[in-house]
Amino acid sequence: MKKQNHIFVIGHKNPDTDSICSAIAYADIKNRTAQVKNYVPKRAGQINEETEYVLNYFGVEPPGYLANVGTQVKDMDIRESPDVDKSVSLKKVWDLMRENSIACLPIRTKEGTLEGVVTIGDIAEVYMDAADSSLLSKAKTQYKKIAETLDGEMLVGNEHGYFVQGKVLIGASHPDLMKNYIEKNDLIIVGNREEDHLQAIEANVSCIVVCMGAEVTDKVRELAEEREIVVIVSPYDTFTVAGLINQSIPVKYVMKTENLITFQTEDFTDDILEVMVKHRHRAFPVINKRGKCVGTISRRNFLDMHKKRVILVDHNEKGQAVENIDKAEILEIIDHHKLGSLETMKPVMFRNHPVGCTATILYEIYGEQRLDISPTIAGLLCAAIISDTLMFRSPTCTLRDKMAAGALALIADIDIPTFAKKMFAAGSNLKDKTPEEIFFQDYKKFIAEGDITFGVGQISSMDAEELEDIEKRLIPFIKNECGRHGIPIVYFMLTNIMEESTDLIYFGEQSEDLATAAFHIEPENQIYHLPGVVSRKKQLIPALMEAAQVINSDY
Repeated sequence: MKKQNHIFVIGHKNPDTDSICSAIAYADIKNRTAQVKNYVPKRAGQINEETEYVLNYFGVEPPGYLANVGTQVKDMDIRESPDVDKSVSLKKVWDLMRENSIACLPIRTKEGTLEGVVTIGDIAEVYMDAADSSLLSKAKTQYKKIAETLDGEMLVGNEHGYFVQGKVLIGASHPDLMKNYIEKNDLIIVGNREEDHLQAIEANVSCIVVCMGAEVTDKVRELAEEREIVVIVSPYDTFTVAGLINQSIPVKYVMKTENLITFQTEDFTDDILEVMVKHRHRAFPVINKRGKCVGTISRRNFLDMHKKRVILVDHNEKGQAVENIDKAEILEIIDHHKLGSLETMKPVMFRNHPVGCTATILYEIYGEQRLDISPTIAGLLCAAIISDTLMFRSPTCTLRDKMAAGALALIADIDIPTFAKKMFAAGSNLKDKTPEEIFFQDYKKFIAEGDITFGVGQISSMDAEELEDIEKRLIPFIKNECGRHGIPIVYFMLTNIMEESTDLIYFGEQSEDLATAAFHIEPENQIYHLPGVVSRKKQLIPALMEAAQVINSDY
């Protein structure tokens, strides 16, 4: 089965405007410069109101959601199998399995849905059970399938009829003896003697199989037609016919239909491995999202799985990356943050610049590649720079950011102050949001010296009253959130863009000690008032990390 060859360009969890817009822009760059246009922007979380406003403003669809980049069943080499329905004879199934070296064959409807599974072992059981002379009638075998299996020709009778009652017998005895063991509705295998044929008709059998291509007289034909007895002539000898005839039964008689173990194409391989080891079948059917069986997989497929290929933008911390990032193949990283904890299996292209926004780096890449920037992409990148630098008020903002934003604004035909005001207003419209939604809108986890783990969320607004209201609503939630998900220390930044200041809420053991050591001030009513602090990346996190080193050395 042909694999999807997409390469996903994706930002961090709880994506911000830079994360989303940079993913879209870098996918555009790669698709215009690479030989194969297979780069797809994705997002690892819910889009916030600010980003939604930006995308709507420039008429861009949000990237698709990708919650996990672990290997899935669809990333395996799913083995396609021939289309076989339940009416096919065992012989034809056996031939197909042997020709294709298949040990387990899914049986499907015409629409492709799974009806059952047959294995080599299931067919072997039928071959070994040669003593059951009623097998063909029990399986309700079609006369047409019997003729096909014996490479025979149906001289008399309805080929679409079914053998539903009676035994399979060989008429090798004298006709006087045959009438003692042949019963009505039986199927009898005979040679070239007309008297044997007539005796079978006299016994009112349902089917006569004539071996060695022997001639059937007109008299026998006429009598068989009168009594609606099927007559099949096979080129094989009696021994061969007797050995083959059970193979004409339909596969539905032997296929397994209950308690089938199947996997979905979307299943993650970590989840199915234990099931495969426990049951140890030769192969397992695979069902796609439309409910159709697309083939089978086996344990050996774990040896040649195709890892998802990704390019990361706006982060290089494992804790901020999409789930199961260690199971994916990272091809590139474009970022503007400090070096993080991600590891790769081999060297990758890692571009990391000390600027205020990843979008600034992408603007420069467009120039290096001599690519025109469309007004839409220019608008997205400009919005990302405005957002990440808080309209150039953040200490992370550099001259490169300002120059990039100015050039992009000209291409996108937007006025930065006017656009920024509307964008920030859309992003800080939090009246209808729950405290949980506000808290996780822009929340990241960090690990400092001595394995001190803490989380930091941030909301930026131009409205002081709105920030005050959010503060009151958040405090009870943060108290409950502290200690969950293995994060014992929680901070939340309420950043006033116009005043260029932050009120820092904190909870958890050591949270106050850490913040006091970081900013050398005491809190007031469980809040640190931090004038001039607006950047989590450049002002808050480095200060907390340095304080953690000091606290850890004291111990």
